[in-house]
Amino acid sequence: MDKIFYTLLVYSENFAGLLNQITAVFTRRQLNIESLNVSASSIPGIHKYTITTWSDRETIEKVVKQIERKIDVIQAHYFTDDEIFLHEIALYKLSTPEVQENPEVSKIVRRHSAIFVEVNTTYCIVEKAGMTEEIISLYNELQKTGCMLQYVRSGRIAITKSCVERVNGFLEAREARYRQEKAGAAKKAL
Repeated sequence: MDKIFYTLLVYSENFAGLLNQITAVFTRRQLNIESLNVSASSIPGIHKYTITTWSDRETIEKVVKQIERKIDVIQAHYFTDDEIFLHEIALYKLSTPEVQENPEVSKIVRRHSAIFVEVNTTYCIVEKAGMTEEIISLYNELQKTGCMLQYVRSGRIAITKSCVERVNGFLEAREARYRQEKAGAAKKAL
């Protein structure tokens, strides 16, 4: 089967040890996590894990089902790149003396719509936000100039192209069930 690059969005409350449980699912399926980002979501008290991996559809469906069975996971979904809006950020540390000697470096930075965020006598820091391919392209061009000292790239962040996060409906339905159960228990008590 052909492998596709998938982005998983996993929603949970913030409990210690959950990340270990989630990554264990990938290990059991022998899937390598390409990037991982965990942050607060737009829903108070809910965290969002953004995980990328190469997989076939059958395997990724099984992974998502296994992740959703974890007690602290609220919901998990998988997406292809055309179903989400995604972004990454990268920082490039360059040697200031070499940048000053080679005017082509500044042209490369501008051509890639990157910005200098720090400049001192020893090094410069360039920041680039965008798609993975754009970030790697800038890296490759800067690497050729011989001025690169360090490089780091963030994990992918992603949001669905839908107007609301899928987990919103799930949480609203869960809250409605809870209110009904509570009302039913109150009636029984009378």
